[in-house]
Amino acid sequence: MNTDQAYELLTDAGVNEEISIQTVRRWLRERKIKYVGTVPQNAGYILDDTDQALNLLKDAGVSDRIGIQIVRRWLREGKIQNVGNGRSEYLPNETLSKVHLNNDTDHEKIIGQLKVKINTQDELIKGMEQLHKASIDTLIQQRDSLNKEIVNLEHENSDLQKETKKLLKENIEFRNQLLKLTEELYKGNKKEPDKVHVKLPPKMYDYRQKLGLSKTASNKEVFAGYKKLLKVTHPDHGGNASAFHYIKIDYDYFRNSIKE
Repeated sequence: MNTDQAYELLTDAGVNEEISIQTVRRWLRERKIKYVGTVPQNAGYILDDTDQALNLLKDAGVSDRIGIQIVRRWLREGKIQNVGNGRSEYLPNETLSKVHLNNDTDHEKIIGQLKVKINTQDELIKGMEQLHKASIDTLIQQRDSLNKEIVNLEHENSDLQKETKKLLKENIEFRNQLLKLTEELYKGNKKEPDKVHVKLPPKMYDYRQKLGLSKTASNKEVFAGYKKLLKVTHPDHGGNASAFHYIKIDYDYFRNSIKE
């Protein structure tokens, strides 16, 4: 194929003039075509087979879908000599029969090739279906696991909220008792309320019982219980500021009683 023939084919395929010229020049440098005049233009077939035609069109930027339609037409027009092996399944039956299926042997060969391709595609589809099913099963298991985790977290959050309300109520009662005791001391000692320091005996305030711990729970376990409540009620974590304040007071009393 010479440069003139290549340019005419590209133009016939719908490639614009500028791209056609650039492509012909590149093909000439890559020695895919010969310079005009070395091969007569009326020599009959321009391209050897459909594979060559499809590859050249693809190299020129023509899509596969449009390229196949153009190759079909070039076959009918006698511009291509043979049907290649690469994309023959996309070509019309009448073209194949004229160019490549001249006897029963050719028929059987192509039918065998098509069967092999069909079997390969069936295996591929089967594998994709199995993979898809496995992916769905995995996603369902993950979803069920996440739902269970959400339910558990909701129960835990509900329990913590109940415990927080209980502690808040007890702290309010303790605060009222503390204020009452402060007033009584003030009346007895005639001192300013803010100068009266009240220290409650440890037995008056059962920290372990308030936290729902056993009487034999260690101080470390009590500290851990308070820290957990402080984290839950902290305003920065979406908790209640009043609850956090009273629990913090309770925690400080316990910590001071341990130090003493």
